[in-house]
Amino acid sequence: MSAGEAGRNHAGVSSPAASLQQQLIAAGQPPLLPDEEERFSLYLRLLLKWNAKMNLTAIRDEEEIIARHFVESIICARMLPSAVKTLLDYGSGAGFPGLPCAICRRDIRVTLAESQGKKALFLREAVRQLGVDALVHHGRVEQMDRRVAFSAVVMRAVDRMKEVAEEASARVEDGGWLLLLTSRRAVEEWRAIPAIAFREPYAMPRSGSRIVLIGQKRLT
Repeated sequence: MSAGEAGRNHAGVSSPAASLQQQLIAAGQPPLLPDEEERFSLYLRLLLKWNAKMNLTAIRDEEEIIARHFVESIICARMLPSAVKTLLDYGSGAGFPGLPCAICRRDIRVTLAESQGKKALFLREAVRQLGVDALVHHGRVEQMDRRVAFSAVVMRAVDRMKEVAEEASARVEDGGWLLLLTSRRAVEEWRAIPAIAFREPYAMPRSGSRIVLIGQKRLT
């Protein structure tokens, strides 16, 4: 049996794991390792189960979850420099991109910050079942000890951009990294953060507007 045939069910439809691998390859990305593939399959099952009872993500179509949440988060994880050892997912929600970072970069200690109680509960259960090195901070990032900083902070586009940008950059160690999943129209706003030297945006595959913006915190 070929690898492609193994990834299909009896109806000839690709399994979620096979679909994820295919979408990564289509995006010019290497496929997942077998243990990573297993964890993403479990993550998807958990997400669909919990999302049926509470609003973890507005995206409910399985293929779109894979494309918008999994593939884009995996790309982010792979863009993190090798020197990154601690990471904060600012406003983690359903765990994107923090949980995929924890799955793909087992050398990184991930903190998932989420202020909403039900989402924080989901994150704790996902961390437990996925067996990744991550902890959940139930509360606002602003409530963390001011001395706590990370070698990288990752986040998706959020409300209160100016306020959040300042708090996020303050949580990055000197010489550390800020990585953003955002849109092209927001690039100039983010580039206005004086503490961060941003690289050219990376365009997400098969997207007209979504990008990854990564920058390094200037040494003080």
